[in-house]
Amino acid sequence: MKPYVISNVGMTLDGKLSTVENDTRISGENDLKRVHQIRKDVDAIMVGIGTVLKDNPKLTIHKIPLENNKNPVRIVVDSNLRIPLDSRVLNEDAKTVIATTEYGSLEQSEKIKRIEKIKELESIENVEIIYSGNLKVDLELLMGKLSKMDIKSILLEGGGTLNWGMFEKNLVDEVRVYVAPKIFGGSNAPTYVDGDGFKTLEDCVNLELIDYYQMDEGIVLEYFIKKDNNQENQE
Repeated sequence: MKPYVISNVGMTLDGKLSTVENDTRISGENDLKRVHQIRKDVDAIMVGIGTVLKDNPKLTIHKIPLENNKNPVRIVVDSNLRIPLDSRVLNEDAKTVIATTEYGSLEQSEKIKRIEKIKELESIENVEIIYSGNLKVDLELLMGKLSKMDIKSILLEGGGTLNWGMFEKNLVDEVRVYVAPKIFGGSNAPTYVDGDGFKTLEDCVNLELIDYYQMDEGIVLEYFIKKDNNQENQE
C-alpha cells in the first residue's frame, strides 16, 4: 500500500518552472488558491531538498481559509541531510517529516554531525526523521513508511529531480498542471521533470486527460496516470 499521489505544477508552455535567474512568477492569484485547495484536501505535501534550498517555502495553507488551524504534514526528501536548521519548513506551523538515508551511505562522520544537529529539533514535536534506503532515499520504501504513518494522500510539489524519481518508480497517480502562456527558454532553467529520462516510448509515463479549464491567463490540465495491469496488481 502507498499514499495516493497528486503531482501538481505551474509551468510555462515550454515546461519551465522559473527563468534562468529564478523568477518563478508563473501562476496568477486564482491558480495559487487552486493549489492551496489541493493542499487542504491532502494529508501531506512533499518536496525535494532542492526546493527547500532554492525557495525556502513554508508549505502551509495561507491563500485560502485554514480550518481548525490544521496544515498538512510537510515531507522533505533529503538524502544527504542538507536542510538548513533555519528553514521555514521546520517552523511549528505543521509537522515536518525529513526523509533521509541510513548511516554509512555517505562519509559517516559528516553524516552523523548533520543528523545530530537535526536531532536537536526532535525535542519539538513537529519534526520527525525517518530513514529510507542507502546512498539516496528509496522512494518506494518511503511511500510504504508514510502509509504506515496514516498518510493516505500526498501533494507532490517537486522539484524536477524528485518528480523524476516518483514518475520513474510509478508512484504518481494523478497530474494537475497549470500552463501559463509564457516562454522562458534556457537550457539551465528548471523543468517539471528532470533526471535521466525514459529511453523509449514504451517506458514513458502515459496520461489520460480527465479535465481541463481556463484559469487566470492560462489553462489547467488534469490527468490520471495510465497504469498497466502489473502495476495495478503491485498496488
